[in-house]
Amino acid sequence: MEHYKHTQIGYLMLLITLVVLVFFAWIQITARAEPPSNYSGTNFAITAIMALILFILASFSTLTVFIDKQFLKIRFGWGVFRKKLPISEIAAVKKVKNQWYYGWGIRLWFWPKMWIFNVSGFDAIELTMKNGKIYRIGTDEPEKLASAIKQALFNL
Repeated sequence: MEHYKHTQIGYLMLLITLVVLVFFAWIQITARAEPPSNYSGTNFAITAIMALILFILASFSTLTVFIDKQFLKIRFGWGVFRKKLPISEIAAVKKVKNQWYYGWGIRLWFWPKMWIFNVSGFDAIELTMKNGKIYRIGTDEPEKLASAIKQALFNL
């Protein structure tokens, strides 16, 4: 049973992915338009690398947070990059603002030492775990997320 589910869209990452897609399409069209020779046309390895880059960029265009009875789950895009945190291990929850230089995506920040999961904006929820680890989850609805986590902690 899910208590909370929210997907945040990273519009800037979607725009970057679209620009890169158009650029790669232009490269492919240009390569195919050359007169036939041993060195013309598209190279499979280059095409595969382009597809991989697009897949990774698109993977960081959304961030979904799920909360159920036992776990808080964080998932980027299709779920290739994800994290699962036990609700019972959360010691503290607070609303914070990320600095602009923390960036977007998945980050390991060293001062203070914490993991950051973010796709857009500066609002986040900071989770302090019982083992001392700190996680920041970016969100466009920090009050609702903090409330859902506190409710899940209360229901344990």
